[in-house]
Amino acid sequence: MPLCGHATLASAHVLWSERYLRSGTAARFHTKSGELLASKQGDWIELDFPVYRSRSPLSPPDLAAALGVEPKTVLENSLGYLVELESETRVRELQPNLDRLGALCVDGVIVTGRADAGSEFDFVSRFFAPNLGIAEDPVTGAAHCCLAPFWRDRLYKNTFLAYQASRRGGVVKVSYDGGDRVSLGGQAVTVMRGELAWD
Repeated sequence: MPLCGHATLASAHVLWSERYLRSGTAARFHTKSGELLASKQGDWIELDFPVYRSRSPLSPPDLAAALGVEPKTVLENSLGYLVELESETRVRELQPNLDRLGALCVDGVIVTGRADAGSEFDFVSRFFAPNLGIAEDPVTGAAHCCLAPFWRDRLYKNTFLAYQASRRGGVVKVSYDGGDRVSLGGQAVTVMRGELAWD
């Protein structure tokens, strides 16, 4: 994978929690997306990632039928499609046809909507990638690299509190000033430790 947010987050967490790195030292990862940085900010881990901008695509055939809802906006980016729906409720209640999504021949589909009035969040999203073997991803850093410029242009602000509304769900702090990098904040906990042995 060129970029995987939760793998980067988890790797940084392990480096600090197992004391391979001091907590005040940034974790640097050399990846297919270039150098990625992770730093501790209290209970949060802040990731410095590249921005993925979206552009208007040709009208993708069968997308509405695959989603089961008429999109408000459809854009194309390096992950596939970014689809805006009318509301947070539409995003949360979405039950796409994964076979039809897989037939679209794109890696993934980000579905997003503005958060409801009075919500603590600015926007919500979900990410489906059946062509990558992922029916629905719990929380997707790479998707938020696309969502940051999209919502900055619509909400006229640089910082956001986002929620990825998968079954497990997750909160992402997003900061984007219009440049080529975006800051994503997330949290990690250790749930298992193991030991590998081989001859």
